Amino acid sequence: MNRFSKRVAAADWAAVAAEVDEYGCALLPRLLTAAECARVAGLWDSPERFRATVNLRRHRFGDNGDYRYFASPFPSPVGELRDALYPRLLPIARDWAARLGWDPEWPDTLDEWLTICHEAGQTRPTPILLRYEEGGWNALHRDLYGEKVFPLQVVINLNEPGVDHTGGEFLLVEQRPRAQSRGTATLIPQGHGLVFTTRDRPVRSARGWSAAPVRHGVSAVRSGRRHTLGLVFHDAT
Repeated sequence: MNRFSKRVAAADWAAVAAEVDEYGCALLPRLLTAAECARVAGLWDSPERFRATVNLRRHRFGDNGDYRYFASPFPSPVGELRDALYPRLLPIARDWAARLGWDPEWPDTLDEWLTICHEAGQTRPTPILLRYEEGGWNALHRDLYGEKVFPLQVVINLNEPGVDHTGGEFLLVEQRPRAQSRGTATLIPQGHGLVFTTRDRPVRSARGWSAAPVRHGVSAVRSGRRHTLGLVFHDAT
């Protein structure tokens, strides 16, 4: 077990599952040290590490920011963290599937799941490095890249809030059945992860369980610069 797997294992996963059930997201303990955060953020200046760059303003996804999709093979600790997190998130995903009547098609290992994605034409890797400058923000969206979707994903803040940047809260907006939307804002500490809903999550309704659509985004960075590492558990077409 590598050091990243040990940090993932140190989380109270029963408490994480309960919090994700309640709010659609949950903080994880520190997954990266400050030095490791700096190294990952510094990869921004190595374009050969990435397969594509997307400008938020150009695509009307937000403003004053960009994100880059990592190319395979991934630099450390991107692959190690994704491999370690998948089996911890899998029981939550399967529980949600049982409540909502979904096909729990996710196998026991990430490699097996990605093979299923690739056979469905989703072959492009999806781990993301994001950078927001002052005034940057990300519109509410879902990271859906094809028919194959894992219902949870993780984002890690690589900078120190209040020191490297102000603002830049992670936003989650849930459309409740026959009611107005509910919003949740989280300021993620440096090096910590946040588990959150990719597309839908189960909520109680008069008929039992209903799928509540969820979108996520980032509030305006008021000063400084903010980098985050995004770990999505399905590949893209």
